[in-house]
Amino acid sequence: MKLYQISAALVISLATSGPALADDAADTDAPAIIVTGHMDGYRTVETNSGTKTNTPILDVPQSISVVTSQQIADQQVRSVADLVRYIPGVSAGQGEGNRDQVTLRGNNTTADFFVDGLRDDVQYFRSFYNIDRVEVHKGANAMVFGRGGGGGVINRITKGAIADQNLYAATVSLDTFGSYYGSADVNIALGSAALRVNGFYEDLNNHRDAFSGERYAVNPTVAAELGNTRMELGYEYVRDSRVADRGIPSAFAGTIADPAGPARGFRDTFFGKRDFNDSDFEAHVLRFRSESRLSENLTFKTQALYGDYDKSYSNVFAATAIGGTAAAPTIGIEAYIDPTKRQTYIGQANLEWRVSTGPFEHLLLFGGEITGQNSRNERINGFFSPTVLSSANRRSTVALTDPLIVPPIFFVSGPTGNSNRNVRSNLDQVSAYIQDQISLGEKFDLIGGLRFDRYENDIVNAFTNARVSRVDDLWSPRVGLVYKPVEAASIYVSYSKSYLPQGGDQFVTFDATNAALKPETFDNYEVGAKWNIKPDLTLTVAVYRLDRGNTRATGPTPGTIVQTGKQRSSGFELGLTGRITPRWMTSLGYANTKAEIRETTTAAPAGRRVAQVPRNQISLWNRYEASSRLGLGVGLYYQSRQFASISNATVLPAYTRIDAALFYKLTDKIEAQLNVENLTGKAYFPVAHNDNNISTGAPINGRFTLAAKF
Repeated sequence: MKLYQISAALVISLATSGPALADDAADTDAPAIIVTGHMDGYRTVETNSGTKTNTPILDVPQSISVVTSQQIADQQVRSVADLVRYIPGVSAGQGEGNRDQVTLRGNNTTADFFVDGLRDDVQYFRSFYNIDRVEVHKGANAMVFGRGGGGGVINRITKGAIADQNLYAATVSLDTFGSYYGSADVNIALGSAALRVNGFYEDLNNHRDAFSGERYAVNPTVAAELGNTRMELGYEYVRDSRVADRGIPSAFAGTIADPAGPARGFRDTFFGKRDFNDSDFEAHVLRFRSESRLSENLTFKTQALYGDYDKSYSNVFAATAIGGTAAAPTIGIEAYIDPTKRQTYIGQANLEWRVSTGPFEHLLLFGGEITGQNSRNERINGFFSPTVLSSANRRSTVALTDPLIVPPIFFVSGPTGNSNRNVRSNLDQVSAYIQDQISLGEKFDLIGGLRFDRYENDIVNAFTNARVSRVDDLWSPRVGLVYKPVEAASIYVSYSKSYLPQGGDQFVTFDATNAALKPETFDNYEVGAKWNIKPDLTLTVAVYRLDRGNTRATGPTPGTIVQTGKQRSSGFELGLTGRITPRWMTSLGYANTKAEIRETTTAAPAGRRVAQVPRNQISLWNRYEASSRLGLGVGLYYQSRQFASISNATVLPAYTRIDAALFYKLTDKIEAQLNVENLTGKAYFPVAHNDNNISTGAPINGRFTLAAKF
């Protein structure tokens, strides 16, 4: 990132002060240093992320799904993969056993993650210890969030410090695999200021052989009110070290005519090397937010982030389906090491202006953002010969045994013709945007916005010092019309467009070939409705079509990339969230998603299904208070079959999983909780990375939790 951009980011954030400060789930009635706008339970009524202004979700012409901190706690959600199971139109991926990876409306991504509206695109596993709620904004989102976001974005909203209230909360839990978890949340009021500290530790274990690990984090935050200005400064340290597990292979090398399924009988078998497969992540992140009330109609907000990330990933994995003979089965294995270091700088400023023009009321937003990412990524391939560094020696065929016996592996760094990678990448972004939310009387609202992004991507091959770069000037529009037949309901139509510059989600695979390619495009057309059936129960429906263009594909010459092909996702999504009765809370979701290739390419012919997109998903979670002390929970998740990769040669079977929970208040301040997952012991395969890296679902298991709050 250029020096003038770093300086500008600091000036914007520190000189002007004013946060879009995060909501706190538990204390909506307390005088707050943070912006509040939601109810207890499973329902949220307002978002600051969907428009960058505090707007009722009912008035945003876009499908937005929210999972609150209470729902996360009730279901004992521990991962993004668990969380998106209850979000219509979103499915999880395996992420090679080292990161969060999801598919939103048929578009796979590792980068469309945000925290409080700021980009969080490093590849790691995210936790929820300091999270108030998670918002999933679906469809193309570049006007609000910037590059990418073609199928949607996942935005975690952190807990903020609370004025005039002391809060002490703690949670401990233990599951039947031996994994245990503990977290603490302390808020101390300091007059017009407040200090809040969140932290957790988790020992990792599951049903898989050889899997283990630990992760922990701490997040102190201080907030203060200085006249008409509110400010918040936070620091977060995150550490995650675990065995990298890429699951099991397919039963045989399938074809489209005869697709394979996951290998049966290997639910717990580890297809790696216990003392080598490792994912280690460490992060130091500073965040600043401020909000200044300049006048009755003018509000100025800023945010800034500095992140320093260090990740190393090494693994042995199944590179083929099971082969050989029934009497002597075999498996092909490969290995590599992939370390990454990244520094990220983000500065953002927004001016909100409320003004009237005749009978129309406007909420105008003027904003800008600067971002810099400096990354270094390396890939060191493993060989099964210390001297012959040919592609043939990158794979070894071994007997299929349990445990797997892996021969010695030799790692040779450097440009020796062994397909290693060592790149330094610098991404600079300057953005400006304008948005107008217009009230056209009592029945109609119109929202329109336009964002300009200038991306400069520069990548240097550390082996040869060869440099390739590309500059893209992108315009991302958004327009939506909301009709409110009654105060509690809205019907909307919308169009939005996003871009993803070439270089992949992480911008580490740039070369002279794809440097010449145009950015990928995402055009989202949507019609939907939202209805507050009751003050605390909301029904949402959406129908959409999402076209992806300029898609990258493998070229006719091996090792080349060409720009060709189109992809289309279309579907229907439904959600019901809130309280059916004062004692009964529910979260219901359904999605029908069709995602397919629309143009024949060398990578896939037209009509082929997009990977890891189940056609139908149904999720249902209920909590019912049987008495003032006893609560009951039950959940159901159904997912139709899906393809493991774009080859459409391996199928993950459909499955239904049933979960249950029991809640009991020992005292007014302490609650005991028992969650049972996969109550029927169903054998299932929830996620994959490709045809031969397929994760297995856990058998029936339980987690006991004690939660206290004072």
